[in-house]
Amino acid sequence: MSDIVSDYRPDPRILELGEGFHDEVKPAVFPEERLRFRNDRWARRVGLGDQTDDEWRAHFARFEPLEDNLGQPLALRYHGHQFRHYNPDIGDGRGFLYAQLRDDRDRLLDLATKGSGQTPWSRSGDGRLTLQGGVREVLAAQRLEALGVETSKPFALYETGEELVRHDEPSPARSAVLTRLGWSHIRIGTFQRHAFEESPERIQALLDHCISAYYPELEDRKGDDRAAAFLENVVRRSARLTAQWMAAGFVHGVLNTDNLNVTGESFDYGPWRFLPYYEPGFTAAYFDESGLYAYARQPDSVFWTMQQLAACLSAIVEDTKPLVEALNVFPDAYQDETRAAFLKRLGVLSAGAEADTKLLQSLLAFLRESQAPWERFFYDWYCGKESERRAAESPEAARYQGEAFDAFRAQLDSHAAEDRDRLNHIYFKRGHPCTLVYEDHAALWAKIAGDDDWSGFEEMLADTELMRRALAGEHD
Repeated sequence: MSDIVSDYRPDPRILELGEGFHDEVKPAVFPEERLRFRNDRWARRVGLGDQTDDEWRAHFARFEPLEDNLGQPLALRYHGHQFRHYNPDIGDGRGFLYAQLRDDRDRLLDLATKGSGQTPWSRSGDGRLTLQGGVREVLAAQRLEALGVETSKPFALYETGEELVRHDEPSPARSAVLTRLGWSHIRIGTFQRHAFEESPERIQALLDHCISAYYPELEDRKGDDRAAAFLENVVRRSARLTAQWMAAGFVHGVLNTDNLNVTGESFDYGPWRFLPYYEPGFTAAYFDESGLYAYARQPDSVFWTMQQLAACLSAIVEDTKPLVEALNVFPDAYQDETRAAFLKRLGVLSAGAEADTKLLQSLLAFLRESQAPWERFFYDWYCGKESERRAAESPEAARYQGEAFDAFRAQLDSHAAEDRDRLNHIYFKRGHPCTLVYEDHAALWAKIAGDDDWSGFEEMLADTELMRRALAGEHD
């Protein structure tokens, strides 16, 4: 996948929606433009791999229009439930949709920004992004992609030379602007805005646009069935995403309805965390005092958001029963996807739903009892019983014993390795996993903040890419 090259194919489909969905905005002008990250692998996949440094700076620091694309950036309008409280005063407040284009799989992707200046929805905010926030988003998204999670891709990060005042990190804070590549800029909160404004014609227009752009296989559906089929597809993709988060040991932190989109792709990484060990109540955001978005509550949060989408669609159907049926797909879909996601993390094949369920139950029971380091465990036992010798040499080998472990091991041994050859990758030969717990990113940020030393950041990105290639079966 890393060597895929595609042609540049602009496709600014968002303009089909017309008025009422977005506002034209102007990018901020920054005093500095210092490139800190450039995603060459994905640039090649969307036909921008041959951009010079000057062209890259012009497009992703100054946001001069790409050829045959949006002539002016668009701040999208949306609402959302934030910690279950409805907020009608939000929208793209420090970002915009910059361009739309096709990738090598012919998917319509968006280039959107974070920290690119004020918009009509900035309220009292400065429209800026801290450099630390940009670094954290790059790290989170790169790692999630490596672990097989459907996620937006960090595309470019520039340090911009401004001093920002923030209450949640030392001020003045260094500033940045991030561009990310994602599969849809349309959030569940986009539908909520037009439902709140009692505009069924715009809900219908938004539904038709989403089907045309992201679910063309539903184009022939009519009436109530059209809305229900769309909802079911969003539900299924969201269930898959949630399962992938759980298997990755990822806690998003802020699962508001404006932070989930219609394609079931993860994006917008703020106070995220990766589990150091299995803890159902683990939270990422210091301000999540009730644990609403804790690790084990993420499936409930996503399902709740799907209910809000269904409520929006109810304004354009005569019979809501098909919407309810579409919603009810979530529990079973989530269970199926969770089994599949954890099998992938273990690098083993399915042995049937019953055997897979027993494996998952015994796995979580062991992780809860042992408190084994999350990432170390999956590294040690990747490819199942094929890694028995590797696991015996692990620094955590003493944990791999006892009744709970024996129960897990009995289930694991009934599952064959997906690809035994992956263990020959240098990543699995070196003896330690790539991790990104709090201490890891705090340490590399301390180097940047203290000495402008980016070596830790670069090393983490290189290590993450090594892991991605190993898990994808890519050999040098």
